[in-house]
Amino acid sequence: MNRKKVLIIRLSSIGDIILTTPVLIEIKKRYPNWDIDFIVMDKFKDAITYNSNINNLIIFEKDKYKGKSGIQNFVNDKLETKYDLVIDLHNKFRSIYISKLLKDRDNNEVLTYTKRKWWKSLLVKLRLIKYRVDNTIVKNYFKPLEKYNIYYNGENLEFNFLKEHLERIEKLKIENFVVFAPGASKETKKWTKENFANLAKLIKEKYNYNIILIGSKSEEQELDEINRLSDNICLNLAGKLNLKESGALISKAHFVVTNDSGPFHIARGVKTKTFVIFGPTSPGMFEYNENSILLYGNEKCSPCSLHGDKKCPKKHFSCMKNLTADKVFEIINKNI
Repeated sequence: MNRKKVLIIRLSSIGDIILTTPVLIEIKKRYPNWDIDFIVMDKFKDAITYNSNINNLIIFEKDKYKGKSGIQNFVNDKLETKYDLVIDLHNKFRSIYISKLLKDRDNNEVLTYTKRKWWKSLLVKLRLIKYRVDNTIVKNYFKPLEKYNIYYNGENLEFNFLKEHLERIEKLKIENFVVFAPGASKETKKWTKENFANLAKLIKEKYNYNIILIGSKSEEQELDEINRLSDNICLNLAGKLNLKESGALISKAHFVVTNDSGPFHIARGVKTKTFVIFGPTSPGMFEYNENSILLYGNEKCSPCSLHGDKKCPKKHFSCMKNLTADKVFEIINKNI
């Protein structure tokens, strides 16, 4: 096929952006002569920078380009290229409007991935139905591309970093370690601090691995509490590493224990064995294998939420409390 100029849009967030990397791989495999531009929001750009399948990474500055007029200015400022094909893997207001403006200007083709039905999301939020996914996120990304004979070929994620990021980690002189990522975007997606602390003690006692806690600066106190509960056997690096450095650290870990959050996808992207904890959200959003192992209590009331909540709607939080450190440790023992 003739060379095409292609624009892919996925503005946020860390995990969802990393989940686009199998799409990039398969596009380049099928059409190596396509030029791919990729739009990402400035806050999340490190999720996709240095990806070799992208010819040009375009940064959407959220604070600069506000509202419809801001998006129009963004298109005028940053998207002077004429695109043959726009692939919207976000399907929200900004990406839809960018796609419309480009179609009106270039008369190009727009492919948009289909999200869950709005009425289904509403019924879940109103607690009228339980949330069940129709398909994984990555498979849904591929659906509109089947027109071009580009098909799903597994969740082969990529997360890229540079030698300098790895050198920074090596200067910390941490050896023989595992990584815990106890943070998440919503409170109910977080495994309990007591469970993380107890798991740290179990791993330390049996394997003598060093336990490294990672997270944002805002999570520092929370991770300090986990360390205190573990009798101070952990090293808290919250706020001390950027996203690329966190990826470099994870790449050298024996394994990672994480909630349903960005570090799960980073770990898969650097091919480190990962144990991921799910509670209120649906684990059916992703696929698992011998290198990415699901930890899920499968409580009767879960999954109960699209993205997690501030508090358990039933107030017992059984999905996380009943998935004890002992149960998780048993699964880890069988898989390392």
